[in-house]
Amino acid sequence: MTKQPQVLVAGAGPVGLTMAAELARYGIAVRIIDKAFAPSDKSKALVVWSRTLELLDRAGCADRFVAAGMPAGGANFFHGEKRLARITFEGVESPFPYGLLIPQSETERLLIDHLASLGVTVERGVELSAIRPDATGVSVGLHHPGGHAETRRVDWLIGCDGAHSVVRKALGLNFTGEALQTDWILADLHLDGLPVPQNELAIYFHAEGVLATFPFGRNGRHRIIADLGRATSTLPRPDPTLAEIQAVIDKRAGAGVTVRDPVWLSTFRINERKVADYRKGRVFLAGDAAHIHSPAGGQGMNTGMQDAVNLAWKLALVCRREARADPLLDSYSAERSLVGEEVLRNAGRLTRLALLRNPLARHLRNFLMSLVMRLKPVRRRLAQRLTELDIAYPDSPLNGHRCVPNGLPAPGERFPVEARAAQSDAASPDTISPDAPTSKPRFTVAGNIDGSEMEKLAARFGSLLHPAVQPLPRSLASAGAAVWLLRPDGYIAIAGCDAETIGAYLEKLLP
Repeated sequence: MTKQPQVLVAGAGPVGLTMAAELARYGIAVRIIDKAFAPSDKSKALVVWSRTLELLDRAGCADRFVAAGMPAGGANFFHGEKRLARITFEGVESPFPYGLLIPQSETERLLIDHLASLGVTVERGVELSAIRPDATGVSVGLHHPGGHAETRRVDWLIGCDGAHSVVRKALGLNFTGEALQTDWILADLHLDGLPVPQNELAIYFHAEGVLATFPFGRNGRHRIIADLGRATSTLPRPDPTLAEIQAVIDKRAGAGVTVRDPVWLSTFRINERKVADYRKGRVFLAGDAAHIHSPAGGQGMNTGMQDAVNLAWKLALVCRREARADPLLDSYSAERSLVGEEVLRNAGRLTRLALLRNPLARHLRNFLMSLVMRLKPVRRRLAQRLTELDIAYPDSPLNGHRCVPNGLPAPGERFPVEARAAQSDAASPDTISPDAPTSKPRFTVAGNIDGSEMEKLAARFGSLLHPAVQPLPRSLASAGAAVWLLRPDGYIAIAGCDAETIGAYLEKLLP
């Protein structure tokens, strides 16, 4: 972009790329830097969940992800060769009723291409050397390849620079939590002989620990993660050999499951840490710079990308001078910090449940799992949790009026996203698709509202409100005359409202 950058994004992993792309499509002059000279070539995070895909669809790039990945059909839990339970994503109410298995290297490639289509290129080999925020902006020092130094003034700085964030450290924010003193092995390789379909996960519980396998290639390529017990040294454990991995699989999954052709063999330890506040003045944190946790559930990258989507529309409205800063920007940390806490807590519980060593506790875990997973409501609830469709902001400072019966979507909740076929059936020139890409961050009215009242609202709040009405999804066909005001990220601002209520809500946001 040729305009003076209003926003500097530090870090070009999936979170930073999502942040820069969202800001760019909203017309904000953004610059993104990364100290690495090339994108990651490692698989790292492997799953993009349903809610993240819905948000990528709003940005107009989800189809490219789906074409490049493999939808996960389910997850299987074993004790030895005995299957305890199987979870599928059947019945998940989303256009993307699955977890999309795709290497992080591919996720980054797709986001880089998407960002380039918006006119922004990642500046590689550039490091932050100084950060000096004040009341009107942020002065930053940048080191370029070859020793060139640059001083730049920006309106806002967003740290998406990972667990060792330079931005977080410069702000002096505490990254509170702990490192679990357990050694884990990680391997990307080809795996043969698993007793599950090629597109399903397998998790094995064993007295010595847990073994999890994740497919992410149509040619038998898998990710393997297994714990090796309590760490006996403060030093990192040496990378495993293929023979050591095969020995773990023989013991925990049984004979007949074999590994070959390793691509990446490594060890790691789990950290569980989080900052208390994701904002300090004109500087924000997102993704691993703000929260890190166990990989159980595969929520880390998705949570960070959703941090980015949450902040981008709010910051864009402020940068465009179409909304006041205080109610919007203060809500970012209020909303996403609570989500981060819940993800941290749930991932920690899953990890500790998998690492049970007491024989009685392990027996009880296996028995209860085989019992409760037979219940459809339990399976449905777990699927909603994994796919992140249940993420909501019930205590958000942006939540407004509610006047709908219990059971209908309330402020702070995700508004139902119709399957694509149903969207096209309902669409007309006077309506909009809930996932149509837009160059402006706009609130949307959904439901049954008088046409003349909608015209008056659109004329009065043209900088904040989309002029067309979004049709109700089929799941809300019985909602009658109910009307919802939706935020630019698809979450509900007010529910059961009328034109007067909508007007009063938007009036408070005007600069």
